[in-house]
Amino acid sequence: MSDHESIENEIINDESASQTETTGQAEETQSSAPSLPPPAPVDPNAPAATETDGSPMDWYILKVAFNREDSIADALRKRVKMEGMEDHIGDIVVPSEDVATFSRDGKRRVTKRKLLPGYIMVYMAINDDTWFLVRETGGISDFTGAAGKPMPMEPEDVERFINRPLVDDEEDAPIKTSIPFKVGDRVRVKEGNFENQEGEVDVVDEANGRVTVIINIFGRSVPMELDHWQVEPL
Repeated sequence: MSDHESIENEIINDESASQTETTGQAEETQSSAPSLPPPAPVDPNAPAATETDGSPMDWYILKVAFNREDSIADALRKRVKMEGMEDHIGDIVVPSEDVATFSRDGKRRVTKRKLLPGYIMVYMAINDDTWFLVRETGGISDFTGAAGKPMPMEPEDVERFINRPLVDDEEDAPIKTSIPFKVGDRVRVKEGNFENQEGEVDVVDEANGRVTVIINIFGRSVPMELDHWQVEPL
């Protein structure tokens, strides 16, 4: 064998040995690398995960202490701001309407009258945090709903109590008069042609501030329409 052939054989043998050594090192490295842990077992009885941040917002009605609706609504607004939960609890509304009242000297004064005494309405998402914040606010007893589950307001109730100011002719609508009588009340006429006559309230017209009283005249029941301040309760 020539020297040239001998050198070629040595190169081939060296390359084969190098490849064998590299393969062995790779296998050793692969075998020494830590293996991945097995997947965690799945509990078929575990509750499904919930997205609290994605809870839908809707209008809910809260039962509150009577005659404290405004102060409780203010307290809830402050707690929402303090806890940074404005993204989960929005508007807080005490449904009311403007009514006119008259003093004894006949002066007219416009005030607010609550449409649903003992209740306030909140636009919010229901989750553990919002539920706890609402229930822990003083003066709030519970959500309205069935079987302890808060129920969103019906769309027609939202239109009736929440969206009332959005009516186009709201500014032109007459302000109702607060009349301290209801149908069936016994009253006495305190001035006018039928002063001291007694009768029963038959109709209450808050838009015009008048009442219709059934008065007995000459043995007959006669309906008389009077301004509400012309009569007094018996």
